[in-house]
Amino acid sequence: MTAPDFAQTTTHRDPVQRRTVATLSMSQILGGVSLASGVAVGALLAEQVSGSPTYAGLGSTFQVLGSAIIAVPLARLSAARGRRPGLALGYALSFVGALGLIASGVVGSFALLLVASLLFGGSTASNNQARYAAADLADPTHRGRDLSLVVWATTIGSVLGPNLVGPSEPVSRMLGIPRLTGPFVFSLVGLLLAIAVLLWRLRPDPLIEARRRVTESDPSASGRTHGSVRRGLRVILSRQQALLGLITLALGHMTMVSVMVMTPLHMRHGHADLTVIGFVISMHILGMFAFSPLTGMAVDRLGGRVVAMIGSGILVLATLLASTAPMGQSTRLLLGLFLLGLGWSCTLVSGSTLLTGAVPTAERPGAQGASDLVMGLAAGLGGALAGVVVDVASFHALALGCLVVAVVIGVAALVMREPEVVSAS
Repeated sequence: MTAPDFAQTTTHRDPVQRRTVATLSMSQILGGVSLASGVAVGALLAEQVSGSPTYAGLGSTFQVLGSAIIAVPLARLSAARGRRPGLALGYALSFVGALGLIASGVVGSFALLLVASLLFGGSTASNNQARYAAADLADPTHRGRDLSLVVWATTIGSVLGPNLVGPSEPVSRMLGIPRLTGPFVFSLVGLLLAIAVLLWRLRPDPLIEARRRVTESDPSASGRTHGSVRRGLRVILSRQQALLGLITLALGHMTMVSVMVMTPLHMRHGHADLTVIGFVISMHILGMFAFSPLTGMAVDRLGGRVVAMIGSGILVLATLLASTAPMGQSTRLLLGLFLLGLGWSCTLVSGSTLLTGAVPTAERPGAQGASDLVMGLAAGLGGALAGVVVDVASFHALALGCLVVAVVIGVAALVMREPEVVSAS
């Protein structure tokens, strides 16, 4: 049996793949709670600790940068030891970061907040890598579906997380910590449970199993998996479909993060309370994850390039609505943030599927790590500039700037018309 023959027989009915998707979905739920619990108050905590709205976006920006940086050792560890230790490492680093964020609020140290935010980005890094782990054993014709199912699982935890802002207040009073650090207590619990689920249930390791099956079906295939991000980037640049996937991922993530991180501040300055802010962010996250199975099916049926263009259009509409929304709470902002999440979902699933499908199995950890690094750096740059733009100009100007970025995704997908290929080895 050749490597292509093997790929065709590895269907979603494969019991190993079914267990892998279920386990990764459980970890995504828990990781989503831990991550989203802090998202709704991240900018507010940074503003409180720093004493200036100019630096409000830096906490989230460092978190995004942390996810990008941590993606590098995760890729190397995954290539050497498998997905299980790589994903667990990201959550462990995030646990340390959550402790640091609580401590930064207690002692009022902005420097500590930034370092802790970098480490807290480990949760995002693991969540991102989990979608690729779901594709390790997937049938190429249903890769978008399997990948999107794991993304979808994040919905439960991510929507629940921001709504824990209110219940976290009595927790923070009981522990004697600042009000805005209370949500990170829930993050600590979620991260510990996510690590336990991965170490206990993710067996056999999907990446190691995929490598074993490829080698077994084609003895001439190399059994070595490459985790070098530098090598992975070269692989991406040599394949137009993979490059389009990277562009879609990076610019879609930049657009979403830039608007999202400043939304709580925009609402708070309009005197919206924390409960309302948490609800708006939860609806945004609902848009990000809840419809990803439909996005995955659309990618499998229509192709990643078409769905990338659809995502670009949705992001344009979302940023246009956000640019006209007044301060505080408004239906227009709520709808804009929901569509911002939905557009991001289209770019994430289509971009990830395009990239994974164009890259051989042995090169995937490095290429996927490189894509997450670039995606995180792009979003980190957008988040860093977001606070400055809002301070110097306005939230409306920020949203219009992101609209331009969203348009570039559609243009790239329209111009880069090389036929999509399905990598089976």
